[in-house]
Amino acid sequence: MASSLIVNALQVNFDSVLTFPEEGMVKMFKALKSTGLRGFLGCPSVLYEQDLEHFFSAAFFRENKVISVVQGKFVGLSEEQFAGAFGLPIAGLTYMTEVPKDLLYDARSIFSASGEPVKTSCKKIEMKFEFRLLNDILAKSVTVKAGSFDDVTHERFLLMTAIHFGLKINWIKILFDILKEMVTKPSKQAKGFAAQICVLLKGAPNLTLGEAKTFPPLKILTVKTVGTYVAKNKNITADEDEPVEKVVKKAAVKRRPAPAVTEPATKNKRTTVVRAAPAEKDLSIVPVVQNPEPISVLPAVNHRAQRRRAPKRKLVLRDGSDAETVENIIKQVLTEPAEVEDVETDLEESMVMKTVGTDPIETESRIDISAITNYDADISSKVLSNEEEPLVEMEKEKDKVRVLRRCLTLQTQSP
Repeated sequence: MASSLIVNALQVNFDSVLTFPEEGMVKMFKALKSTGLRGFLGCPSVLYEQDLEHFFSAAFFRENKVISVVQGKFVGLSEEQFAGAFGLPIAGLTYMTEVPKDLLYDARSIFSASGEPVKTSCKKIEMKFEFRLLNDILAKSVTVKAGSFDDVTHERFLLMTAIHFGLKINWIKILFDILKEMVTKPSKQAKGFAAQICVLLKGAPNLTLGEAKTFPPLKILTVKTVGTYVAKNKNITADEDEPVEKVVKKAAVKRRPAPAVTEPATKNKRTTVVRAAPAEKDLSIVPVVQNPEPISVLPAVNHRAQRRRAPKRKLVLRDGSDAETVENIIKQVLTEPAEVEDVETDLEESMVMKTVGTDPIETESRIDISAITNYDADISSKVLSNEEEPLVEMEKEKDKVRVLRRCLTLQTQSP
């Protein structure tokens, strides 16, 4: 955990950086020193990793103190201890919103690398090298920001303006509030101040710390490290000025010539599958109906049992009145239409006689043909005129007429 506390931390060796050959960089470090941060940023760089881990794992804030347990003993850190250990000022601006607006307006042009006023929330690359470095020092060692440092926030821009113009800042109030946020559990404040907390723990009474390690030299700003920082930023600027040309050159080198085509490529022919035509013998088998008649028009077929007809015989009437016989037949047909066939059969059998060697006796009485004909006509006209009766009634009337015609035929065929 101790390594994570110093991964972005920076310490400043003011005696070394004030000898930097560039005037703008020296002026920036002098302004930073004059605000009272020399003791805080240039403190002895000694780390006690295990003790730092124990401190942050058990730390909490109570009664204006940061309390924790280190080596089995309670340790408390207060604002007075912070102020006395690092010589921090206790008077001045507490909130950066108190920076005068006219100074903020001037700083937008002074910080700009191009001369055009920058915004208070801008990219770090838009500013001069010394103010880029000032932004990193404040973000990593003062406000302790985690993540990327390419963007300059509005609050940090105000803090840079106050430092540049030499405004008094109440650093003990600002820094101790940041420490309280570090030990507050729900807070998103990143943990830092590793070198400063180790200095305070070392000065605590009756507390023996563990193994000590030196601060990484590359994280301490000196003339050499500042020169390296400026050189890297110049290269970043040059790379951003000509990014397109480099990409085009690399792409041109990697290109390969297309292979020459000596012969034209042959196109694949499409093959279509056609269904074979039906044979003539198959067509000759299919019957063709000429002038087909719709099914609804076809008359219903009445399947009747075929009757066996007797050979024609001579009709010999029995003794009795002809009028009575005809009237009885008509009456029976009218009253019992369902038994017409049986009556007709019985009538034929009763009226036909076999003659073996002798002639039948023929009576002089005959059936009145005019009566039967008139009755037949009356029935036909009745059947034709009554179109609203059901088909069954019409069939019954037709059966009656058929029986009467049969009787008439038998009478006419008799000698």
